[in-house]
Amino acid sequence: MLLIKLIKGLITSSKGAIHGMPEANLTDDPLALFEQWFNQAKQAGLFLPEAMSIATATKTGTLSNRMVLLKSFDQAGFVFYTNYHSQKAQEIADNPQVALLFHWDTLQRQIRINGQIEKVSSAESEAYFQSRSRGSQLGAWASKQSETVNNRQEMDQVYNKITQRFKDKPVPTPDFWGGYRIIPQQIEFWQGRLNRFHDRIVFEKENEEWVAKRLYP
Repeated sequence: MLLIKLIKGLITSSKGAIHGMPEANLTDDPLALFEQWFNQAKQAGLFLPEAMSIATATKTGTLSNRMVLLKSFDQAGFVFYTNYHSQKAQEIADNPQVALLFHWDTLQRQIRINGQIEKVSSAESEAYFQSRSRGSQLGAWASKQSETVNNRQEMDQVYNKITQRFKDKPVPTPDFWGGYRIIPQQIEFWQGRLNRFHDRIVFEKENEEWVAKRLYP
């Protein structure tokens, strides 16, 4: 019902056209607009609205992307957590420029974010790791993320060994696991409209200030 109510709110009663966005110069805070859209996606009951694609690149420009989960955001940036030995982490070490994409198909919305990435503090990683379920904590220890494994049985054996290792003990935060924060330099909001004549507003950081522009679809 929440999803139906939100969609009805996005549609005009007369023409059935999805409402667009206000003119770019009406706001100078893209993080506030992100928070509004993100909350609407959650209220609509979408599955994993926090899922986002993150694209990374090697030194030579070879690209790769994958889905991760946004765990927090504020004016400083967008945070997710991973294994620091993974492919994405190796590419981030080589090239700290990344791109994020949120896609909420039912709402006909996308948000693209480009920026620099850095590790969060060890205190932030520790606090988040200790908030995870015990199974997820054990999984972080057991996974040699992005490395080759012979079969699922081998993976399960490693997980069982880790489970025994920390039996009846708190699971500490691995030193090879933690968070990253994407510091946005560009944030684009895309709202679907009729006739594929969509709305696009992009915010770019210029001298530490956000400048908004409207783009053709």
